[in-house]
Amino acid sequence: MSKPVDDVVSTVRTYIEAHRGAFLDDLAEWLRIPSVSAQPEHAADVARSADWLAAKLSDTGFPTCEIWPTAGAPAVFAEWPSEDPEAPTVLVYGHHDVQPAAREDGWDTDPFEPVIRGNRLHARGAADDKGQVFFHTLGVRAHLAATGRTAPSVHLKLLVEGEEESGSPHFRRLVEERAERLAADAVIVSDTGMWSEDTPTVCTGMRGLAECEIELFGPAQDIHSGSFGGAVPNPATAAARLVAALHDEHARVAVPGFYEGVTELTDRERELFAELPFDEETWLRTARSTATHGEAGHTTLERVWARPTAEVNGIGGGYQGAGSKTIIPSSALVKLSFRLVAGQDPDHVEKAVRAWAADQVPAGVRHEITFGPATRPCLTPLDHPALQSVVRAMGRAFEQPIRYTREGGSGPAADLQEVLGAPVIFLGISVPSDGWHAPNEKVELDLLMKGVETAAHLWGDLAENWREPH
Repeated sequence: MSKPVDDVVSTVRTYIEAHRGAFLDDLAEWLRIPSVSAQPEHAADVARSADWLAAKLSDTGFPTCEIWPTAGAPAVFAEWPSEDPEAPTVLVYGHHDVQPAAREDGWDTDPFEPVIRGNRLHARGAADDKGQVFFHTLGVRAHLAATGRTAPSVHLKLLVEGEEESGSPHFRRLVEERAERLAADAVIVSDTGMWSEDTPTVCTGMRGLAECEIELFGPAQDIHSGSFGGAVPNPATAAARLVAALHDEHARVAVPGFYEGVTELTDRERELFAELPFDEETWLRTARSTATHGEAGHTTLERVWARPTAEVNGIGGGYQGAGSKTIIPSSALVKLSFRLVAGQDPDHVEKAVRAWAADQVPAGVRHEITFGPATRPCLTPLDHPALQSVVRAMGRAFEQPIRYTREGGSGPAADLQEVLGAPVIFLGISVPSDGWHAPNEKVELDLLMKGVETAAHLWGDLAENWREPH
């Protein structure tokens, strides 16, 4: 007979409190490994981080723990099958590499020597992402203690990559090559955050990304603006006109076909966004800006979470030094990025932008346009059973209603969704003040323990409420 809900919550919390000290000691040991994937001199440390995690997952109870090499840094894979063959399969994603950090960057202490001050653990990777990966180890053990099981209620898999902070250059290929081993009914991404300490939230989607560089070429060399100005096309002027044509008077992207397939916000989603305690003046201070701007007919949160965008990341051409140099420059450059939302196809967007750019460039100016690798958007419907399991599990841990957000940025989660054909659900407990990528990065220890609690409740909820084996 299963325990009553209140007894399960109590058992989970008692177990977590009893093992909290050892858990934090282990996490501190992992945080001491400077697994900076962007710096070649730390390649051995990234490999050591993977070895450490694989060994710790084995100690946790995962019967399968493997190091998966890539052309770059290694990933860690672990698997713990349920005793119930009909249970759903869940894949947890995170990363074990971290951003560069040095004391001279403004850290109060050594970034790779964890320090607890008050109820906060400071170290590089404390929140992004080692802390949020590691809470699953104590979470699954608390789940077993509360349920009396010897294996999780779901078929549980973990994939922890080693190159996320370097743009995940080899991640998609790894997922494609290992797709059979990674097959899952749902993907839980624990590399994300919440609205605030007082407002726990679950993220339902991330935007995608397409970016390009457009080079414009006019005369074969810089030429005299007095002798030739007004009589030949100027590539810098062409660049300016190109940028000016990117949006219409309503701040909508003016590239024909750009909005094709966009999944529009539902009235319910707009209501949920509006429920969040959003203060625009505070947000503007964070943005170091004095006024909002964007697509007409949408709120600020809708613009950054659920609407596609086009941004000029850089523009240049001609003489940039002191004083004047009266020339028509031989070339100019524009860098653009496009944030994409659910329903948009990056390949279609690239074709649309190429056709648009060709129409904007005047005769006598040659252009070359280069696109980088794209990231697809991902979105999970509000009524998806796996998402609702996360919401219920968080609700039991936090003992208050869980609200919904999206994220305006992009990440490798979309590769998991596309390759594995599984919905992506975000489970994170980090808050904006944690300072990802910044000096004195930290994690709130009470929230970290709430992440442990959520994971402890999640696997049983999924097994009970979602019977859809892969």
